[in-house]
Amino acid sequence: MKVRFTPTGRKQFLDAVRFIREDRPSAAIKFRNRAEKALKRLEEFPDSGRVIPEFPELPFREVVISPYRFFYRVEKRTVWVVGAWHFAQLPNQTVPGKSN
Repeated sequence: MKVRFTPTGRKQFLDAVRFIREDRPSAAIKFRNRAEKALKRLEEFPDSGRVIPEFPELPFREVVISPYRFFYRVEKRTVWVVGAWHFAQLPNQTVPGKSN
């Protein structure tokens, strides 16, 4: 199983790293390392993330790497990271991986 980012997922992840880096560069490095390690774990355990509580009917799961939630879906042999939201974002603003 491979972990890959959709273009939106990659942009949101990199935006999060940039945002954290503005205040604390060392925290951005730690966050990125924690996120990469947690997401890599999905290669072996793709169902280890929880169902998104706000959208239990959707085929997405999430992994929490504080202060962000990473949303993903599994398709065949690929885990697609489709988004990364800060805890402060309202989950009903958009549905991860769907265009409005």
